[in-house]
Amino acid sequence: MHALLIGATGATGKDLLRLLLNDNYFTHVDIFVRRNLIIQHQKLSVHVIDFDNPEQWKHLVKGDVLFSCLGTTLKAAGSKAAQRKIDFDYQYQFARAARENNVNSYILVSSAFADPNSVTFYAKIKGELEVAVKALAFPALTIFNPPMLVRKATDRPMEVMGLKVIHFLNKIGLFSSQKPLPTEILAQAMVNAAKANVHGTTIYQPGEIWQCAQGIVKH
Repeated sequence: MHALLIGATGATGKDLLRLLLNDNYFTHVDIFVRRNLIIQHQKLSVHVIDFDNPEQWKHLVKGDVLFSCLGTTLKAAGSKAAQRKIDFDYQYQFARAARENNVNSYILVSSAFADPNSVTFYAKIKGELEVAVKALAFPALTIFNPPMLVRKATDRPMEVMGLKVIHFLNKIGLFSSQKPLPTEILAQAMVNAAKANVHGTTIYQPGEIWQCAQGIVKH
């Protein structure tokens, strides 16, 4: 299987790339990045692109499955407009290019509580993206709605604090469905979903992602 990946430099993307390169099921892996990576592998192709100019790269988005792990925070982006460009525009443009090039499967990392009608900006743009990619009518579309992610050596103060709060609430029996999810578990679930290649639209809620990572794939 020929895999395509955007968001390879993020926490989930790094874990996913490692799994893809070490899995013989995937014969070739193309990643699309803004800056070159110091990484070499016999089945890896690195495309350094300008995400703002799809005419320059859309012809390269060809393969069997597109994994989308792209995303940022409002603080890192600097403004809501900049965050929307990364979390919606870039991902939708890639998905559309993949569909135009007959990529069969699209696997998207969205977010818990994604809702196009949400009053929360982040949840709203994630929900809008889900609606937009569904309209592209991929033969196989898988959407993951993970809870708060556990990233290795995170330097985000609010994330560290949030994880501590959720862990505490989990210990006293609250919000068990929102148990923090390690990025490597999410990455494994994405690999399993790609291998299953279930047609139609499949959505994994937080608790179901753990099961998918264990090989219990929804059909």
